[in-house]
Amino acid sequence: MNPMDREKFDEMWQMHQDADWPGDLGSDEGQLMTLDTVICGCLTYFCQEHDLDDQRVEILRDCLAELEGVVEDISENPSEYFRRLQYLGTTLLQNYS
Repeated sequence: MNPMDREKFDEMWQMHQDADWPGDLGSDEGQLMTLDTVICGCLTYFCQEHDLDDQRVEILRDCLAELEGVVEDISENPSEYFRRLQYLGTTLLQNYS
């Protein structure tokens, strides 16, 4: 990640950490909560260790693929929270392609 991308990543990560959990998620809320927890765990690990191991890379890929299928079905307001999460995960994975 170049310095400009890292600065944007760090800014978006802080914004995500400060954001309230979105409402109106319906029956997908449990799944979205799990995906958020796991993806944020990978992001936190990266921020602390400045690297991801192979297991976390695979977990992140799988969770982002699952999130892509779910986020299409939620309303616009809560989708901002999950689009930001997708951006963070996808940006991080670019280093591990």
